[in-house]
Amino acid sequence: MADALVTVIAPALFALLCWWFGTGAILWLVRRPPATFAWSMAALTVLLGLSFWTARLSMRDPSEQGAYLAFASVIVMWSWHEMAFLTGWLAGPRRRALDAGLRGWPRFVQSTQAVLWHELALAAHLAVLWWMQPAQGSHVALCTFAVLWFMRFSAKLNLFLGVPETGEQYLPARLRYLASYFRRGPLSLFFFLSVGVSIAIWVGLVWQAQHGETVVSTGWVLLAALLGLAIVEHLIMAFPTPMQKLWSWAMP
Repeated sequence: MADALVTVIAPALFALLCWWFGTGAILWLVRRPPATFAWSMAALTVLLGLSFWTARLSMRDPSEQGAYLAFASVIVMWSWHEMAFLTGWLAGPRRRALDAGLRGWPRFVQSTQAVLWHELALAAHLAVLWWMQPAQGSHVALCTFAVLWFMRFSAKLNLFLGVPETGEQYLPARLRYLASYFRRGPLSLFFFLSVGVSIAIWVGLVWQAQHGETVVSTGWVLLAALLGLAIVEHLIMAFPTPMQKLWSWAMP
């Protein structure tokens, strides 16, 4: 029982706590008066610089402590990007609502313009982590950021193509115009494809662990838990679930 706690339950709870508290902290910060944004971004930028150093350390440390350090470092990195986006500091060159009546390619172009700088910054960050990664070492930091990036990109495409629950209530007032780029409607084929592939990967990881085909390490559990939480976030878009209650303390 003690071994199961250390190997599986503890890292899974750690991933859950990082997801819940990290999301709530950003939602709380972006709802403060705009005068606080400079201080918040300054503090997060200092933490961002520190997280690059700790991520580099974790890449050379295959231990359990190294996995936790890698995961926490990437959560800090991701928080910086979320804060920069939700304050409007790093969104895109287009800062207004979608033109009325647009469909197809013109709608896609304006939607891309609304988030372009944010997307490029995330891609550049992933490239930097790839460059930092030693040939032989722990890949938890790189894989954690990759899971976050791919699943967030999938979520944005689903919002563009159409979902019943767009989650516009999470947008701060200064970014409410982004809701015009979301499409509230029936689930698209891409939703079933993206969620289906994600679930298949997650089930495959669990199956390999149960059959002893992979080593169930702390890093493995952290990544599997993160992927599972990302799948839950996708499913939330399909069902009217009052998930905002989880962050009622951050969204008064």
